[in-house]
Amino acid sequence: MAGAERETSAEPATADREIVISRVIDAPPELVFEAFTEVRHLSRWWGPEGFSTTTRSFEFRVGGEWDFVMHGPDGTNYSEWITWTEIVPPQRIALLHGESRDDPNAFESTLAFAPDGAATRIVMRTVFPTRELRDQAVERYHAIEGGEQTLSNLAAYVAELTQRQGSTGQM
Repeated sequence: MAGAERETSAEPATADREIVISRVIDAPPELVFEAFTEVRHLSRWWGPEGFSTTTRSFEFRVGGEWDFVMHGPDGTNYSEWITWTEIVPPQRIALLHGESRDDPNAFESTLAFAPDGAATRIVMRTVFPTRELRDQAVERYHAIEGGEQTLSNLAAYVAELTQRQGSTGQM
């Protein structure tokens, strides 16, 4: 059939353990990537609506770690830990994310930054060790809504940076 496209790729083996969230952000990949990789930026937008972040330590390099606390709107503190497993500026970041370095339930995330016209399409793919852990993250911690809100916060922050950059000529 003319004009029709057929999906030929098979569903990944991890599909039952994944959450995939995507968003187009109105800025070039280099700027979106920078907002994701520098602690001075991350602390301004990371997390779902109403959350704030306090960084204990941050080293953005393969094998480096980000040790931080997310503060929920209800006053609950959530200890978090990330180690970077792959960094390909400004295209891709892979990481392992848990509550601590020895968290047996830590999950893997891959962030892909691709040009979409003058904007950037970011795809965040998270793979949990088990389907049960993925389901728990979705049901108990609202991981899908939280991820969408986090990328929305990123988009708003990058828009602010772009506006500031346009008026001052620097970031």
